[in-house]
Amino acid sequence: MSTKNKKKFILTVVLFMLFAAFTVLTAKVDVKPIGPKESEVGLASLNQFVFQLSGVNLFWYHLTDWLGVIAVLTAVGFAVLGMYQLVKRRSLFQVDYRILLLGVYYILVSAVYILFENFVINWRPVILHKSLEASYPSSHTMIVICIMGTAMMLFHHLLAGKKIWLRIADGISLLLMGVTVAGRLISGVHWFTDILGGLILSGAMLMLYSSMASFADEKRKRRTQKG
Repeated sequence: MSTKNKKKFILTVVLFMLFAAFTVLTAKVDVKPIGPKESEVGLASLNQFVFQLSGVNLFWYHLTDWLGVIAVLTAVGFAVLGMYQLVKRRSLFQVDYRILLLGVYYILVSAVYILFENFVINWRPVILHKSLEASYPSSHTMIVICIMGTAMMLFHHLLAGKKIWLRIADGISLLLMGVTVAGRLISGVHWFTDILGGLILSGAMLMLYSSMASFADEKRKRRTQKG
């Protein structure tokens, strides 16, 4: 493994450790009943301060929901591309390896989502659907960044050399991620630490995919050189 890839894997581990430490901090420090129905929230003073500044704005909540739909459709598009390659090439091993890795990655992202829906760290600062809902980390933030972040990597792989298309794809992806993060915070449906936790976890997940893709690149190059 090259030094560059080793650094990528080390950064991946560091980010996951940072997320774990931040999660413990959020769950155990300054826990107060400041949420709806006196639900307890970690890092309460910080979260309450930011929430009072932003308030609740359901326009941004609905807007970011639709941006999430666009992200999911992007993931579906890559899944369809993988299925097309599988049918056309008649072998799973002939499907673009980065798309195969992406399929595994999506499964991992889904597993993380399910995990935090069942093991609640914080509840939402507002009640949207008659009952308390899990809020940490912001699953919406995580999903959009994880999907659009890897989409950017795939676009650079699939559209290599097509600078204009890459600039458009990068611009749209960055816009979706930026508006989602800012909009989710402004909407007031998450605590500040939910957004921050989602960002850290997303960064770790993206580095994991990048590390695995780079490792696969190296293995393919070695096989080509030997051949």
